[in-house]
Amino acid sequence: MSDPNKRVAILSPIAWRTPPRQYGAWETVASNVTEGLIARGWDVTLFASGDSVTRAHLHAVVDKGYEEDSAVDAKAAEYLHISEAFEHAAEFDLIHSHYDFMPLSYTRLIKTPVLTTIHGFSSPKIMPVYQKYRDGYFVSVSDSDRATELNYLATVYNGIDLSLYPLQECGGDDLIFLGRIHPDKGVHLAIEVARLCGMRLIIAGIIQDEAYFREQIRPHLDDHDILYIGPVDVKGKNELFARARVLLHLNTIPERFGLVLVEANAAGVPVIAMDLGSCREVIKDGQTGFLVDNVAEAVRAVGRISEIDRSACRSRVRQYFSIETMVEGYERVYSTIFDLEEKKRS
Repeated sequence: MSDPNKRVAILSPIAWRTPPRQYGAWETVASNVTEGLIARGWDVTLFASGDSVTRAHLHAVVDKGYEEDSAVDAKAAEYLHISEAFEHAAEFDLIHSHYDFMPLSYTRLIKTPVLTTIHGFSSPKIMPVYQKYRDGYFVSVSDSDRATELNYLATVYNGIDLSLYPLQECGGDDLIFLGRIHPDKGVHLAIEVARLCGMRLIIAGIIQDEAYFREQIRPHLDDHDILYIGPVDVKGKNELFARARVLLHLNTIPERFGLVLVEANAAGVPVIAMDLGSCREVIKDGQTGFLVDNVAEAVRAVGRISEIDRSACRSRVRQYFSIETMVEGYERVYSTIFDLEEKKRS
C-alpha cells in the first residue's frame, strides 16, 4: 500500500535517541514505524535527535536526547524540535506525531494533516489540549486506552522487531521484572510474589521514582534473592529472557500498552500481568501468560507456568505485534487520511 509519491514525516520524542539505547518505549515505536515504512517503499523523514540511527532521511536540530545530555534544557530542546518539524510541514503529505500533546498546538497553523499516535495520557491535566484539538486525527495503541471524545481512526497495536528477540526455548528459573521503577509498575508486588514463591527476582529498568525505590525496593535488595541490575539494552534484555521462568508485570494502574510484555513473549517468556487496561489485549490468558487480580493469584499463576507453550507466545507476537502488522495498520490509516483530505479539497 505504499505510495512513493507521498512524503511522510515521523516526529519522534527526543528524551532519548531513536531507537533508544536502553529505555524509551515511544522512541522505540517511532523507530519501528519509520523503518517499517522504509522497508515497504515509503519516502520518510524522521525528526529525531542527531545521534539517531535510521534508513530514513534524518532531520535533527538537537544533537542528543535531553535525558542523555545534562547540558540540554528539556523544554528548549522539545520546542526547537517540534517547531522545526512544523516549519517544514509543506514538504510533506502527512506528519505522524509520536510526541504526545504538545505538537497539537501547531496543527491549525499548517495545511499538512497531522496524525497523532497517543501512547498514553500522562495526567488528566493535559486533557484540555486534546479536547481543544479533538477533531484531529488520532490512533490509540490499545482499545482500552482511549478518551471517549476524541476522533480515533483506529487502534494500531505497537509492533516490535522480532529478530531482536530470539526464542528462548527453555528459559531459566528466575522471575524477572523489566520496566520503570515506579509504583505504577508494581515492582513491590513482584518482590512480594518472589518472596512467597521462594524464587529469585531480577529487577531491571530506570529508577523513575527515587523515593519509591529508596523506601519500598532498596530495603529488599540482597544481591542474591532480590537483585536490581539497572537499565538494560536489547542484549541485556535477552540475557534476562534466557534465564527467566516468567516476567512479572503487576501494574497497579491500567496499562496503556506494555511493550515489554510483547518483547518477553517474542522471546517465548510467559507473562503474569494484572488484568488492568491493555494487558487483556496483549496477553492471551492461559496461552501466553496469565492475567491476575492480586498477589495471591500471581503466586498461583507462577506454579502454572509450565502450562504455557513458549513457541505459542512468539507466534502470537508475530501475528499481532510485529513491525509488519503495525505498519500495515498505519498504511490503512494513512490511506483514510489522504481520502478525507482529498474530499476536503474537492
